[in-house]
Amino acid sequence: MIEIYLFVNPLGKICLSIERDILKFAQAESKKIQLRLIPLVNMNTIKNLLKVHEISSTDITGRNKLFENTYSAALDFKAAQLQGKKKGRHILLNLQQMIAEDNIPYSTDLAEKLIVEAGGDLEMFQADRNSSFVKDSFQIDQQIAREMGVSKHPSAVIYNYACDRDFGVLVEECLTIEHVMRLCETSEENYVHFHDPIQLAEDFEQSVPKGHLHLL
Repeated sequence: MIEIYLFVNPLGKICLSIERDILKFAQAESKKIQLRLIPLVNMNTIKNLLKVHEISSTDITGRNKLFENTYSAALDFKAAQLQGKKKGRHILLNLQQMIAEDNIPYSTDLAEKLIVEAGGDLEMFQADRNSSFVKDSFQIDQQIAREMGVSKHPSAVIYNYACDRDFGVLVEECLTIEHVMRLCETSEENYVHFHDPIQLAEDFEQSVPKGHLHLL
């Protein structure tokens, strides 16, 4: 089995692209691949997003609005997940598409529209969305990211159990579907690659201890 922990911006275009690629790859693979999407929102990601959106660091209003929308979208995703992984992914990918590709402003009304389109229970979604459980679940996601050494998105931590490794591999820069596909291979050559710290460093990769999995 292979586990992929993908840390994403819940409103990001680049993250949407890699999500689509990984989902397509997972569906086509004969191996069992478990994909876990984790929204990542911290001061570092917001700082990078300010540059992407060309918002001045001195624009307090713009910075606060960007943070509020990103955090709110993360809670939308976490609340939708309580009604099933498919509904969670429906909200996440469609929010990203509408905001990043269709230039539709983010709003909680938009998220509620998407949960209805996905066949979800709107009243339950609204209650979950404002619950301390969902907010705590989001904070646990951020703790997982810190424990795994993730501070940017998109980033992936991949555990390939078919290679009998006791650690995962983190790719935090230049993440592409080619990275993911190679890390999911089970050849002898690939097995050796994972135990070579110099090679990992050259490929913008590093190992993540298996012990972090107890948090998930």
